[in-house]
Amino acid sequence: MSWIILIISGVFEAVWAIALGASEGFTKLVPSIVFGGGLIVSMVGLAWAMKEIPTGTAYAVWVGIGATLAVAYGMIFGGESISPIKIVLIVGLVGCVIGLKAVN
Repeated sequence: MSWIILIISGVFEAVWAIALGASEGFTKLVPSIVFGGGLIVSMVGLAWAMKEIPTGTAYAVWVGIGATLAVAYGMIFGGESISPIKIVLIVGLVGCVIGLKAVN
């Protein structure tokens, strides 16, 4: 169950990071509210998962999920460039996250 909570928390990490950018320095209300809610859900889930998953592993997986989703969102919806090297690096990041789960 801790791994499921950690994965969900990683998704919410991407939510708050994307909302933070969309808030334009907290000048837009809805993205600012989404940021706050996403941050709380993400941190509570991370803290809960860390009761059973070692801190270093949990944090690395949480960040990896959030970073992967944020970059993918940026490339699909945010106008970020897509290149073969970016795709390879994202796949590598995902592979590292899966590897951490496999050895834990």
